[in-house]
Order: sequence, then C-alpha cells, then structure tokens
Amino acid sequence: MTNAMLFQSILASIPEIVVVTGACILLILGQFVRKEQQYLLVWASIAVVLIAAIATLMLAGEVRPAYAGMFVADRFSVFFKLVFYLATILTFLLSRKYADIEGIENSEYYVLLLFALSGMMIMASATDLLSIYVGLELMVLCTYVLTGFMRRERRSNEAALKYVILGAVSTGIFLYGVSLVYGLTGTTQLDAMAAAASGHPLDPGLLLAVVFIVAGLVFKVGAVPFHMWLPDVYEGAPTTITAFMSVGPKAAGFAVILRVFLNPLVAASDVWIIVAVMAVATMALGSFVALVQDNFKRLLAYSSIAHAGFAIFGVVAGGPDGIASVMLYLLIYSFMNLGIFGTVIMMRNAEFSGEAIEDYAGLAKSHPGLALLMLLYLFSLAGIPPTAGFFAKFYVLVALVERGFVTLAVIAVLLSAVAAYFYIRIVMVIYMREPGRAFAPALTPMVRAALAFTAVGTIGIGLFPSWFLRLAQYSVFGG
Repeated sequence: MTNAMLFQSILASIPEIVVVTGACILLILGQFVRKEQQYLLVWASIAVVLIAAIATLMLAGEVRPAYAGMFVADRFSVFFKLVFYLATILTFLLSRKYADIEGIENSEYYVLLLFALSGMMIMASATDLLSIYVGLELMVLCTYVLTGFMRRERRSNEAALKYVILGAVSTGIFLYGVSLVYGLTGTTQLDAMAAAASGHPLDPGLLLAVVFIVAGLVFKVGAVPFHMWLPDVYEGAPTTITAFMSVGPKAAGFAVILRVFLNPLVAASDVWIIVAVMAVATMALGSFVALVQDNFKRLLAYSSIAHAGFAIFGVVAGGPDGIASVMLYLLIYSFMNLGIFGTVIMMRNAEFSGEAIEDYAGLAKSHPGLALLMLLYLFSLAGIPPTAGFFAKFYVLVALVERGFVTLAVIAVLLSAVAAYFYIRIVMVIYMREPGRAFAPALTPMVRAALAFTAVGTIGIGLFPSWFLRLAQYSVFGG
C-alpha cells in the first residue's frame, strides 16, 4: 500500500479513529473522576460522538474506498452511522440518572458503549467478510459485557451468559460460511465474490455458504429461528443497554445484511425464498407471543422481533426502493423505540422498576404529559397514522407491491393488525385504569432532552415523511 493509499484509507476511517481514540482516553481519565463528577464522562462521551458525526458528514460527498477494498466511506455508511450516533447519544442521556439508581459508577460503562459504537461503524462501512467480522466481534463483545454489567443481579448474569453462548454459536456459523466462500471463490470481498461466481451455475457449496452467512447475520437482528436469546437478554440487561441494543446493533446488523444480501452473488441464489419465509415467521412469532406478555421489557423484546420481521420484508423487496424503505424504517424505529424505552427508564426509582405493564395503570390521571408521550410512541410502534411509524411500514409495503410481492404485503398488514393490539392494550392500562400507586418519574434535564428529541423525531418524520425517504434514497449505496 503506497503512502497516498494509506493516507486515503486513514482519511476514510477518521470517524472510527475518533471514536476509538476518544474511548481510550476516557478509559484512562475515568480512573481519576470522582463519583459526584460522573456526569462529566457523559458529556465527554457525547462530545466524542459529535466530533465523529462532524467528521462523518465531511466525508459524505464522495465514495472513498479504503484498506485495499475492505472498507468504504459512502453515503450508505454515512446514513447508518448517523443512526448509530443518534442511538448512542440518547443512551448516554438516559443513562446518567439510571446509573445512579442502579449503582453503575464505572467509567467503563461509557467506554464500552463507545467501543460498541466503533464496531457498528466498521460494520456499516465493511465491504469484505473479514472486516464485517472484525466490526461484528467488536460490537458484540462490548454488548456481552454491558448486558451483564449489573454483576449482583442474577437475571443480568443469566442474560449475559445466554447471549455469549448463542452469540458464539452464530459467530461460528458465520465464520464457517466465510471459510466456504473463500475456499470456493478465493476471495472474501463482496464484489469479488460476485465476479468469481458470475457466468456459471451457482455451486451448491456456494449456496450452502450463503445460507451459513445469512444465518450468522440474522441472529444479530433477532429473526426467527435465531431469536431465542433476545427476550431474556432484553429483560435481564440494564434497561438503558436494552434500549441501545434494540436500535444500534439491530441497525448495524441490517446495514451488513443489505450489503451482503443485495450482492449479485446472493441475489443469484435461492436464499430469497428462505428470507421471505423468515420474514413472515419472525413477524408472526413476535406479534402473537407479545400478546401474552406482562413484563414491559419482554413485550418490547417481542415487539423488536416483529419489527425486525417487517424490516426484512423490505430486504425481500430489494432494489433501491426496498433498500431505502428499510433504511427509513430503521431511522424511524430508532426514535420511537428509544422514546418508549426512555419512558420506562424515567419511571425507575429506588422502589419502582417500571417493568410490569400493570405498574402504569392510571398514569394519565397524575401525569397527563408523560402519558401523552407514551401514547405517541406506542401509536407509532403500532403504525397508526399520522405518526412516523405508519410511514415506516407504508413505504415497505409500497416496495413489496411494486416488486410484485402482493401476498407478502397482505400478510404484513394482517400481522401488523395483530401487533397493534398489544400496544393499544398498554394505552388502555394507562388511560382507562385507576392509579394503583404514586408515580415519581425521574425527569432530569438529560432525560427531558432525550424524550423531547425522540418525540420531535417521531412527530417530524410523520409530518414530512417524503423528505426523509428522499434522504434514504439518496444514501442507497452512494446513490
């Protein structure tokens, strides 16, 4: 690699370098910060992310391949990195008060979030199966630790152990698929893989490799039949980490899926039939099992599974419109899901966990503003117009119909109607029941800022959906 190529590679990866360097500096400085000064770590972490965001936007003008074709800075990666920054900053804002209540006083908490962010950023820009693996492992190793961060909580330890075991299995499956691809094509670069297999009937061994790679990737987004870890991990992890995992790593998984699934090699295989079946099964399981949940975090876990299934419908549609619909879906999902998790985190205090749905009975009578916020997020998750969630689902359905998948679109609508029931059930508990207890929400300035930002995003995209759709379309693989 020449000096000019090395310089271009470093320039393309400046945002990742900023985040990793900032995390290393905070890891050292955190040892000198006293308990009452922990808020400084929050603002320092947010500053690191904002600097990375500025660097990312400065690179958005052109496609910048780097590191001998293993990495690229393009508009597609920029879009996803902005979603990651959004999820991470909101998690930092929601974490300060929650950390005080749960006794999380380690600076490593914020450092691990930054390292997880850097892994997601690498995944968004990776154009080689090996660089995808590096980003994937950097992300999941950090989330393993964050899941079990409350060391004295048995269910947190159990969640982390289950996540590690199942995550290791999925990683092994993914790497086996990578080894098969390399053995059959002599390369791990996505474009070179397609070129090596073009003009020939698809090798059965190559098809098997594609299936293994697909299986390893869909585990990260919680798709059926690789969803087993998600409810227990969501319930056992600190709620702020659950909120982060429901948005950031899921979006990173879809960023890789879009690059890999829409590669000509994968497009030429019959794996699309499997993906369509997976989308239906994922949405059906998430929607129906959520109906019987009493724990708010477990319900949101199955809700996350159902939403992953709906987003996979956009992957099945394919093409620029299908890709753009998935990207818009993930952006909107970030606002509304972090918003609803923010309300759960806000309700946490020394005597009240806020995890049981019945705990919210009568909230509208004592805190009508907070109840209205929850109503907004729940209606958006249900896809009720004119919220942003409605347009997230609408554009996926449009992409399906335009590509001729009318039956899948009808199935998606019917399952969305099922899913709407358990969101409306929570609304009924909030508005139609008598209060069973006194509420003491932790409305700190940081929590207020996070909830205000998610509410504005949920309403704003609902009012101007076409502008955000054009942004997603502009970002599709560099345009």
